[in-house]
Amino acid sequence: MNKIVIYDTETTNSTIWGSIIEVGAIVVDKNLKEIGKLNIRGRMPEGEVPSAKALLVNSTSIDLLTKGNYSHYDFLGTVENFFSKCAPTMFMGWSNLNFDRRMFHFNFFKGNRYPYITHSSPNKEHDGLHIARAAQTINSDTLKTELTEAGNESLALEALARMQGFDTSAAHTAYHDAYTSLKVLRIIKEKHEGSWEKFLSTSTKSSVESLLKSDEIYSIFENVKGRNMMYLVSTLHPSHCFHPTYASWGYLWDLRRDPEPFLKMTVNELKVNLKKISPKVTRVIKTNKAPIVLDKKFAMKQKPYSDLDLQTIQKRAMMIRSNEKFCQNIQVINREAAEEKEQTKTQEDLLPEETLYEKFIPNKDTALFKIWHSSSWEDKLRMLDKFQDKRCSWFGQKIIYQEAPQVLPPDLFKNIKSEIARRILSKNKEKWQTIGMAYNEIDILRDQADNKDDEKELKKLDEINEFIMSIEKKYEIA
Repeated sequence: MNKIVIYDTETTNSTIWGSIIEVGAIVVDKNLKEIGKLNIRGRMPEGEVPSAKALLVNSTSIDLLTKGNYSHYDFLGTVENFFSKCAPTMFMGWSNLNFDRRMFHFNFFKGNRYPYITHSSPNKEHDGLHIARAAQTINSDTLKTELTEAGNESLALEALARMQGFDTSAAHTAYHDAYTSLKVLRIIKEKHEGSWEKFLSTSTKSSVESLLKSDEIYSIFENVKGRNMMYLVSTLHPSHCFHPTYASWGYLWDLRRDPEPFLKMTVNELKVNLKKISPKVTRVIKTNKAPIVLDKKFAMKQKPYSDLDLQTIQKRAMMIRSNEKFCQNIQVINREAAEEKEQTKTQEDLLPEETLYEKFIPNKDTALFKIWHSSSWEDKLRMLDKFQDKRCSWFGQKIIYQEAPQVLPPDLFKNIKSEIARRILSKNKEKWQTIGMAYNEIDILRDQADNKDDEKELKKLDEINEFIMSIEKKYEIA
């Protein structure tokens, strides 16, 4: 991949109900030299209640939130256009696969845009935190780090920036954090030049699946209770190495354990005995989360693997991969656990916004997105009936309500406003941020600011509180 887009987002809330309001992105060549950038803010969409804590963290004033140059709709369109022009590229951030990518999924989904732009072909996606974790585990002198309260090495971006001597005055703004990620990655690339391409080689689901189906022995990296760990592993039988329910979960055997005592156990015996072992003998590798998979030589240098000879390690790997019945039994255990989890799920009806992963948007509708966005607001309204998926029609109605409410028939306008009011004025503890939850959050933050005598933060909280009151007043008569 000749280009990488290092990106970061800031949001109104950390849940899928929040909105991205800032994106910073730097386009670099394969040598990490800058060749382009994006630094853009958008307004919060109408009908949403922001998190006060999120606004404090990313230094978003109410003026920035409500009076920026770009509406949320135009903001997403500009970001989508920029990302599209960068293709083919590899997208990368800092812990982006745990947060930013998911926020793009849901913001684009709710915006009638293709949700998976950052990792669908021809694009790839990786995570700078995964790379840093592997690099630091291999060589603890790669980056200067500080310790967490638990005494573990911190790879949090702001902490790394501080320890490398970078300016952190604008931390938690999207462009600043994207640029900080780039500077940290440049240090890693320089100190691990021989492994850099290997670090990047798992940026697609298919590339990781190919690795798992091979007969290799690997070093993998995980963060376990705040500690960066390295494991020497081999995959299970190639026909039974993926979770039967969660297709992107691959299963590996930790080669510190001799598998022979487990091979002839029944399913129930195996289930009981595997639960007793610590650390876990079967490791999960998520093929769609860009795990770092390196040569076996790295883990073999560390205990307990350094106490084993290569012949013993190879024998254990062969026993695991060649015993189909044993691997099938592990599959049965995984399937039963997934079925039990499914049975305990709540049976409540899901709202359209939270159904992205429940079913795909029909190809016919995704093909219609571009035409819909390029049409006038009047034509957008007329085209809503063309969407096969009712979710797309609902999102389209809400977008028109937020951007061009005068186009909506009075009854439809009233229905949308009433639905927003029903949600945000709810007295229950909801999945999304309600007015009541916002007031409670502000009260807690005020107490904390009072204890610190932080007048500046108290003033910001007063501004946020007034804004929440204005939202409440607007919708309480809906």
